[in-house]
Amino acid sequence: MAVPKRKMSRSRTRHRKAQWLRTAAPTNANCKRCKAPVRPHTVCGTCGAYGGRTVLEVE
Repeated sequence: MAVPKRKMSRSRTRHRKAQWLRTAAPTNANCKRCKAPVRPHTVCGTCGAYGGRTVLEVE
């Protein structure tokens, strides 16, 4: 197993860990039927459509 030869400094460790906070905002698409914002590859919560056809009955 590989073992580090030198101790990694705090600034170097924190500089690497700071990249975890830089996540991209979730992308949104528009529903083809009702034009509501929806996450890609998910059923629309407003009208229940997916792929241009009704999948869920929404009340």
